[in-house]
Amino acid sequence: MNEIIVTKFGGSSLASAQQFKKVKDIILANPNRKFVVPSAPGKRNSKDYKITDVLYLCYAHIKSGVPFDDIFKLIEERYLNIIDELQIDINLKPYLKTIKEKIESGASADYIASRGEYLNGLILSKYIGFDFVDAADIIVFDEDRSYNRAKTREKINKLLSNRENVVIPGFYGANEEGDIITFSRGGSDITGSIISSGINANLYENWTDVSGFLMADPRIVKAPKTIETISYKELRELSYMGASVLHEEAIFPVREKNIPIRIKNTNRPNDPGTLIVDELSKDSKALSVTGIAGRKDFTVISIYKALMNSELGFCRKVLSILENKGVSFENMPAGIDTVCLVIDSSKLNNKLNEIVDEIKMQCNPDSIEVNPNMSVIATVGRGMAKTPGIAAKIFNAVYEANINIKMIDQGSSEMNILIGIDNSDFEKATNAIYNAFVK
Repeated sequence: MNEIIVTKFGGSSLASAQQFKKVKDIILANPNRKFVVPSAPGKRNSKDYKITDVLYLCYAHIKSGVPFDDIFKLIEERYLNIIDELQIDINLKPYLKTIKEKIESGASADYIASRGEYLNGLILSKYIGFDFVDAADIIVFDEDRSYNRAKTREKINKLLSNRENVVIPGFYGANEEGDIITFSRGGSDITGSIISSGINANLYENWTDVSGFLMADPRIVKAPKTIETISYKELRELSYMGASVLHEEAIFPVREKNIPIRIKNTNRPNDPGTLIVDELSKDSKALSVTGIAGRKDFTVISIYKALMNSELGFCRKVLSILENKGVSFENMPAGIDTVCLVIDSSKLNNKLNEIVDEIKMQCNPDSIEVNPNMSVIATVGRGMAKTPGIAAKIFNAVYEANINIKMIDQGSSEMNILIGIDNSDFEKATNAIYNAFVK
């Protein structure tokens, strides 16, 4: 039995007619690529626009009572130019007319934003000779906008189980009443993962404009190495800390079926890319460090109280204060007499002083120290637990770069080590840690 591959192409992969040609060559090069999930056209260059952004702009204009005809013309011209250059026999004008009329009639933001993928799906299916199946007929949402996995699987079994060579637009689905609901931005990754899981694919390929996951951010580290193989858990850790190639929610549908994901570059299709596998996979190579990622602009609240460990409910009180203020925390490293709250500064909403005052009143700590403008860097690797000296290597690299570490935390899985530093040292520390393990 031939394997089944689901291929998802991002916005940069389908931004122009030239990119469509590359995509067609990729799909037809392997007959096992039977299910294709396209995104809306992305930027053709750094000064260009994404179709989804323009569609959201149409929605903003109509909500404000401002004419959007000139903006919508940009959308029409983009798609019609692609069709003309590819010489496809498809009349897209009736579809564009219907979309414009629905925008004028007060269509939802979800409906409007989803039309980028919908139109691209129509064009791509015609261009490569595949059937078109609307994602609204497959991906099911409940009335509260939550994704309904069980009903989606029923629809997939009904509409796709006996079909081959199908294009399904990414990013959206519909509720039982037929109202369009979208995933968060980048949600075409999720659609591809759901389809892969639903049809029990052998491989989920995610085609983008980079040749896989890199060990570090190329905007910070010059020419970082590509990660050949990474586990789902490592990917989650790195994605959460800012390494964004794949939507982090795209992992779950394929993980439960143990379907590997291959990240590939549409512009360099012969590059091996990165294979994402289960941590127990035989293909997985247990490197000591897989990748380094981080984020800026955290606020760390350090709380000290003697004999904190023997005071029942201390941390519960602290977390209840955050909950009551509507503030979530990112991390909570703790010691015998100390606990730190690592909070994304953008989520504090000017409530920092209120939170500190409440902690003082309810918890009666010996001291509280607030450190704003902090960065957190995660060094991640499934082989770290079995490799002596990893922590020492990280700390020594940062020390030799003359950087002060203000916070240290290691996950219970021993898969990552987090350090907190000043924002001003973020780039230098990232390079120091990367060089310590790669060079």
